[in-house]
Amino acid sequence: MPKKAQFHSVADANAAPSGAASVDKALSLLSAFRAGDASLTLAELAERSQLYKSTVLRSLASLAHAGYVQRLPDGRYALGSEIARLSAVYAASFSLDRIVLPVLQALVQHTGESAAYHVRQGGARLCLYRVDSPHPIRDHVRAGEVLPLYRGSGGRVLVAFDDTLLTDVPAVDRALYQQIAAQGYYAATGDRLAEVAGISAPVFGRDKRIAGALTLTMPVHRYKEEYVAQVIDAAADLSTRLGGL
Repeated sequence: MPKKAQFHSVADANAAPSGAASVDKALSLLSAFRAGDASLTLAELAERSQLYKSTVLRSLASLAHAGYVQRLPDGRYALGSEIARLSAVYAASFSLDRIVLPVLQALVQHTGESAAYHVRQGGARLCLYRVDSPHPIRDHVRAGEVLPLYRGSGGRVLVAFDDTLLTDVPAVDRALYQQIAAQGYYAATGDRLAEVAGISAPVFGRDKRIAGALTLTMPVHRYKEEYVAQVIDAAADLSTRLGGL
């Protein structure tokens, strides 16, 4: 039989009404990390959470599997990359949702296709916002999904308008990015996914640097050349709202 706890853990003391005890315990371990903590030992995590080490290990295994913590070579534990991703999503969306979403919604209403807003995240791009097409046949990307930076119309635009990224582009591909920068948008079919077309235009922030890429996607058979102007206009409108123009 499991040993009965002789004291209440942090998770017990702050249990969510009608919640799951295992989730409460896992969250209490994440909360154990404080400012200045690069990593913690198993003993430190057990002490701060007031959980048995065996319970801590089981919870850490789940957290590590999901990317919320990582086990270091010396046996200590540090926060994982998923924490950074969620932090970036939260920080970026904290004040942007009321600005970006109305533009995306209007674009979807006018075109009937899916609209998204992508931002660079390291060597990849993050779909920060997404408004789905009402059509049942569409590409299925969700807000918060990480996508390639050097594939897809949104990624291509982010690279084309960022001088720090262009230095890493192979010489054979530079002509494409120069063309994108010159025309102010990029439209392509099958660049990331077969049978999917995308149109993207840059969105600029107050520092006059690229802040993100506004993208419209649809099945290839629904692509219309007239959508290009609508995407460019929507991106310009969003840039204005962000103080970029």
